[in-house]
Amino acid sequence: MSLSVSRRLAAVTAVAVAGLFAATAPAALASPTAVNAAPTPPDIPVANVKAHLTQLQSIATANGGNRAHGRAGYKASIDYVKAKLDAAGFTTTLQTFTSSGATGYNLIADWPGGDPNSVLMSGSHLDSVTAGPGINDNGSGSAAILETALAVSRAQLQPTKHLRFGWWGAEELGMIGSKYYVNNLPAAEKSKISGYLNFDMIGSPNPGYFVYDDDPTIEQTFKNYYAGIGVSTEIETEGDGRSDHAPFKNAGIPVGGLFSGADYTKTAAQAQKWGGTSGQAFDRCYHSSCDTAANINDTALDRNSDAVAYAVWNLGAATPVPPGPSFENTADVNIPDSPAAAVTSPITVSGVTGNAPATTKVDVNIVHTYRGDLVLDLIAPDGTAYRLKNSSSDSADNIVASYTVNASSEVANGVWKLQVKDVAAQDVGYINSWKITF
Repeated sequence: MSLSVSRRLAAVTAVAVAGLFAATAPAALASPTAVNAAPTPPDIPVANVKAHLTQLQSIATANGGNRAHGRAGYKASIDYVKAKLDAAGFTTTLQTFTSSGATGYNLIADWPGGDPNSVLMSGSHLDSVTAGPGINDNGSGSAAILETALAVSRAQLQPTKHLRFGWWGAEELGMIGSKYYVNNLPAAEKSKISGYLNFDMIGSPNPGYFVYDDDPTIEQTFKNYYAGIGVSTEIETEGDGRSDHAPFKNAGIPVGGLFSGADYTKTAAQAQKWGGTSGQAFDRCYHSSCDTAANINDTALDRNSDAVAYAVWNLGAATPVPPGPSFENTADVNIPDSPAAAVTSPITVSGVTGNAPATTKVDVNIVHTYRGDLVLDLIAPDGTAYRLKNSSSDSADNIVASYTVNASSEVANGVWKLQVKDVAAQDVGYINSWKITF
């Protein structure tokens, strides 16, 4: 993951490139919050992903300890990935550009078939900084999408969308490679990319589980995966605009992605939620020589690699499921200061067949002067409580958030309640509105 672009040398000299663009016409991701999941996404073997990381480590070790732009280690990394994809039946194109007086390389891999008018693209930067081998940043994302691509080949997947994968050069100099790719796409070709998924640092040793807050369909797809394995997520804010999704987003292409954290510090609340060590960076070896094959959390790498495949399989299916019915209560409910009892806001649900889904969505809008004081629960018609939010030291105002709840054991029809309790003194507020969507 790169630092601020203003701190990087971003000069690019165009080099003629041919044959990069599949013949296609525009199609955007649908707005519904879920898509069909057939065929079943595979479990990506973490051992396979780690084997790619071992190769990238060996490449760095043999080439001065890094895989940076303009260095032999980067070109060897590109050659390694390209050979794997060529053998698996992908059509690969090596795109060249010039930055900082050195030749850079992007690798584009297209899987045969799928609607050429609707391209689902996944990408990661393959370069490291000069200080180290860059195994988490960003061997982890690069290895995960490589293994996902190889899983596509093993399954001989025939998705609705056309699948494309990209490995970017010179990201650490300010997203140079991905900018070059996007800037050199004709407008008609840009409109054919229905979504771009970015994976930059997904195996951090003290990991968090962050989802990009961008395109709602992509975001919800990732949230659905994590809800299915019982892992809470947070919105990714640390690296927004600092990785390769930014050029796509700036071009009006829907984007999303995953992140396990860099040099920011994990809070006590995050450590309670995800494990690991509070008060310590998500990745203490960020942009350092110790970002080696030992600088990886296997559990995070495994979960995030599976999430990559889940998104590719589901978004690649491209058959939108109409959103379920929504029910909303917009009446204000005052939240008294601690130690008062909890308050509730009811919603009566009717006309929904069967049980609530495993991805029941709860949207909350609460006005409050210290949101960390508040504990939120969804109360099902039978009285079962589903915790949405614990109290914390978060001193910011208000709660405007969406939560995904596995309420599949509950009959959908009946009275659902948002329950809010203030557990600390001196701050008050009110429930402005809330909505439940099945």
